[in-house]
Amino acid sequence: MDPLQTLVSWIKDSGSIVFFGGAGTSTESGIPDFRSAAGLYQTQHNSPYPPEVMLSRSFFMSSPDIFFDFYRSKMIHPEAKPNGAHQLLAQLERDGKLKAVITQNIDGLHQLAGSRRVLELHGSIHRNHCMDCSRYYGLDQVLASEAGVPRCTECGGIIKPDVVLYEEELDHDVLVESVAAIAAADLLIIGGTSLTVQPAASLITYFRGRHTVLLNGDPTPYDHQADLIITDRIGAVMGKIQELL
Repeated sequence: MDPLQTLVSWIKDSGSIVFFGGAGTSTESGIPDFRSAAGLYQTQHNSPYPPEVMLSRSFFMSSPDIFFDFYRSKMIHPEAKPNGAHQLLAQLERDGKLKAVITQNIDGLHQLAGSRRVLELHGSIHRNHCMDCSRYYGLDQVLASEAGVPRCTECGGIIKPDVVLYEEELDHDVLVESVAAIAAADLLIIGGTSLTVQPAASLITYFRGRHTVLLNGDPTPYDHQADLIITDRIGAVMGKIQELL
């Protein structure tokens, strides 16, 4: 059977789907991934520091001005719109089939497409808090400070994005909820992720359901565990699946 038809039949038969996604889910929305040839870690930027260093907790604390220059120019894409992958997942949730989206992305495109249960392993650019008084700020406040470090209007403290930086731990409650969702699923769809970032990637080992589907352009360390592998662009694939359902 054609791979797309196989996936369509599994979706139709499923009552509890979980999607686990990474940066590749949003590349067709114009947001670069991290590790591909055209990814964030390979592109030129105006800093002598590698992205892995600038996106660390210690660098944020020591050089917040450089961090925010890089963060605004490379990590925030307010013009991005959901693609076929985001749209299909939102539709499957409305249909009662999809129980959770577990994402490593921080862009908020799943919510923009209409998904409601989105477990964000690495946080979100849309949530920001003052490090001193904990006052909440949306993305607009960070973007409004076109240069320099965004400061709290109440106490003057640094506004930190609620994104998980290197050297920081993932949110325990989000991890627990993600494990529970994957363990209860009968169909696990993995898309747009190299499955190399830990501990996020290891979450898929909790799946005990019927079928695992892997949608990714390049091989991953977990290919041998997949029942179906599709290497075409995930947004285009998901768009076709939505037409077939």
